[in-house]
Formats: sequence, C-alpha cells, structure tokens
Amino acid sequence: MHIAIIGSGLAGLTCARQLQAQGNTVVVYEKSGDVSGRMSTRYTELGGFDHGAQYFTATSDPFKKEVAGWRKAGWAAPWNGKLVSLDHGVAKAVGRSADGATQRLVAVPGMSAVGQQLAQQLEVRTEHLVRRVESHGRQWLLAVQSETVPIDATAGPFDAVIVAVPADQAIPLLGAAPKFAKQAARTRSAPCWALMLGFHDSLGLGYDGAWVHGSRLAWIARDASKPQRRPGEHWVGHASKEWSIEHLEDDPERAREKLLKAFHEATGSQVQPIYAAAHRWRHAQAVQPLPGDCLWDARLRIGACGDWFEAGLEGSGRIENAYLSGLALAAAVH
Repeated sequence: MHIAIIGSGLAGLTCARQLQAQGNTVVVYEKSGDVSGRMSTRYTELGGFDHGAQYFTATSDPFKKEVAGWRKAGWAAPWNGKLVSLDHGVAKAVGRSADGATQRLVAVPGMSAVGQQLAQQLEVRTEHLVRRVESHGRQWLLAVQSETVPIDATAGPFDAVIVAVPADQAIPLLGAAPKFAKQAARTRSAPCWALMLGFHDSLGLGYDGAWVHGSRLAWIARDASKPQRRPGEHWVGHASKEWSIEHLEDDPERAREKLLKAFHEATGSQVQPIYAAAHRWRHAQAVQPLPGDCLWDARLRIGACGDWFEAGLEGSGRIENAYLSGLALAAAVH
C-alpha cells in the first residue's frame, strides 16, 4: 500500500519503519523543520538543549528490546545524574527512578538523535503542514501547506493515512472518521513552557536535576550531566502544567523572564545567564490517556497513534507510550 503518515515523532517514525519493512511505500509529513517531535534538542552556539522530553524508561518487553538495540547502535545511554526534590530552595535526594529500579536513559548526543536515526531510509517531507485529509473514492488526498507554495498543494492519492500527532491536532485530521475524532476529543493535551539557560561558569548546585515544588517551575535539569553532551553549564526548566495553562498566550520574552526569576528562586543562585530562551509546547502531554494502544479502521484505512494512548502502561505522554502505540498500529495495518 501507499501510506501517508502525518507527524514524525517517535510514534509516527516507529509506525513508518514497521510499515515500510512490511513492503509498503510510506511518506511521512512533518510540519516542523526536523523530525523527533517532543523528543527535541535545540542547538545553539553554546551547544544543545533538550527542551522537550528529558529522559525515558523502558518497562515493557517490546520497548526494552528496542532500547537495547538503540544502546547497541550508540543512539542511547544511561543517565545517572543526581536528582533531588526542591521545596522552597531545600534539596532532598530522591531515588534513581519513581520505582527505585527502572533506569533512566537519554538519546545521545541529544534527545533528537533517536528520531533522526529512525528517519534514515524513510521519505520524510519536513516543513509540510497537513491541513486536511480528504476522501478520494477508496483512497485519500492530503491538503498540504508549505512555505514554498502559496496555496495548499494536494498530495496523494494514498491507500491509507496514519495520524501521529497530539490528540488536539488529530481531531480535525480525523474528520473523515467521526468516531475516531470523537475519541481523540476525549483526551486533550496540557501545554508546557520550557526554559533554556546557558551560564559562563558552573553554578555549583550539587545536583543534576530536580522536581521543583512551590514554584512556577516543576522540573529543572543540567543538560551537560547527560552522556555525550557538550561541556558547559546548560540548564533546562519545565513550567508546571497550571502555570503553563494560565500563561499559554504570553509572548516568549515575558515567559522567559518569569521563569528565569523562578529558576533563581528555586536554586538560590542569582548568577545571570549568558543565554536565555523560552519555548512553548502547546501540546506537551495528554491529560487523560485513551484506553488501548491505537485507532485503526480497516475499512476506511485510516488510523491514529501517539503517546496519548495507554498502550498497556500506567499514565501517558511518555516515550514508551509513543513507541508501543506506533508499533501496535503498524501491526493492525498489516
């Protein structure tokens, strides 16, 4: 089959690779300039900032096997940073992970590296925003917007369409399958403001990451503590869900200043950064995951996958959810 996949995060790339391995012809459409979705790294003159997903764990057998392959290929490595909880500036050590046993891992040399590796050998069309999915007999056409064309272009026809974007963005794309659009509407995404800070010298904080309480920030991490990162004092912060929702429409400069103040208050350091930027993730994490692992209509040949499915795990929004969902949808299509 000739299959279109909308979205090049881990779910979309996983599904694409599986479907291509099954003998299908696959084209991936991505609205951004690069792949990886929220497993992103922003590269600057100071080095990279993992301003999206911070790390991942593997609990299911399929994902453990996949991650073992990533590690063997040199795409991922353990992160053994010292993590603490911060409550009004007071640090308290925490275990290696929530359950005290599961290892935290990161992609190397940045979180976007896994997506970039998975995209190899795939036809990925970046900076192509799919605005509509339209039926064309028993096939599908895509209305695609790109910077090089003043009006929407038509792509296709395709025998099947896979929607691999956050639930909020999937709803309009699933209009031709109203049942699926209604299901996607049951799980909306919460936003997250991300803060990126670069300092000339070490802040000497004594920890590499922290869950922050009583602050606008919910999490901070020293990127250089992760393996194979460029040396330097680089910190990433994630605002709380509540603060991100309240300040969703702030301009980046205003959000940056508020979150920088919160960083100083949480860490007790008043050193000013030589680099500071804020990034708004409008659809950072599913608020309520959908039961099951994907959506697929074999008659219409349209489906959806992503980290907004439970995929047999507790919670949602994790890298493992995305992988299992993409894997399940490829199996359903096959």
